[in-house]
Amino acid sequence: MIFFFNTLLQIFIIIIFLLLSIAFVTLLERKILALIQRRQGPNVVGVFGLLQPLGDGFKLLVKEIISPSSSNSFLFILAPFISFYISLIGWGVIPFGEKAVLANIDAGVLYLLTVSSLGVYGIIISGWSSNSKFAFLGALRSSAQMISYELPLGFSILCVITCCQSLNLSHIIYSQRYVWYVVPLFIPFLIFFISGLAETNRHPFDLPEAESELVAGYNIEYAGMSFALFSLAEYSNILMMCSLNSLFFFLG
Repeated sequence: MIFFFNTLLQIFIIIIFLLLSIAFVTLLERKILALIQRRQGPNVVGVFGLLQPLGDGFKLLVKEIISPSSSNSFLFILAPFISFYISLIGWGVIPFGEKAVLANIDAGVLYLLTVSSLGVYGIIISGWSSNSKFAFLGALRSSAQMISYELPLGFSILCVITCCQSLNLSHIIYSQRYVWYVVPLFIPFLIFFISGLAETNRHPFDLPEAESELVAGYNIEYAGMSFALFSLAEYSNILMMCSLNSLFFFLG
């Protein structure tokens, strides 16, 4: 019983830490984009706009969740929860310290590849259940892009596994104590980095959003907390890719 509650506490701490990280990563992204475009960005809510993510989260929380009349209501509501849940379960094997890992399993890399491939289901279900041709086209684009770039992503990770001779993430970190893998595996590192951008729909691989013709992609029909869950899932995957980049090539 004590082990069960201890595990629940660890899961709760990871989720809270992740949600706070996502909130301020969105703020950081908006600040950087503002600097690039020579404007100020969020600067009203709190000192230097630091409380802007909390304001945005509260706004989405109290907004009405709208379901299109011709949509499949059950799947329409379920899809964002699927995406958010899948984006969370991968963090269970990420080591935050020498012994700070929720599940230090020997097949950690295989588990992460499996979880990342499941993320496409929430996207394709959301596009289909919306009963909108724009949402469906956005879902097809996003799922096709995610599936396409999983192959080079997997091959770049395979190079790391070959050098380490282990699928355990802690062993991969420990094996870099003499030399970081980014030095001998610089080309796989570039492939992993570019594939990670494509997997998370970042520039210049933001084709699924396609603001000129599809407006926002697969989540065009979503509003309120349903939209927020998709946004949380997207930024959770971005942080996951950043963490894996550090684990595989930069000593964690």
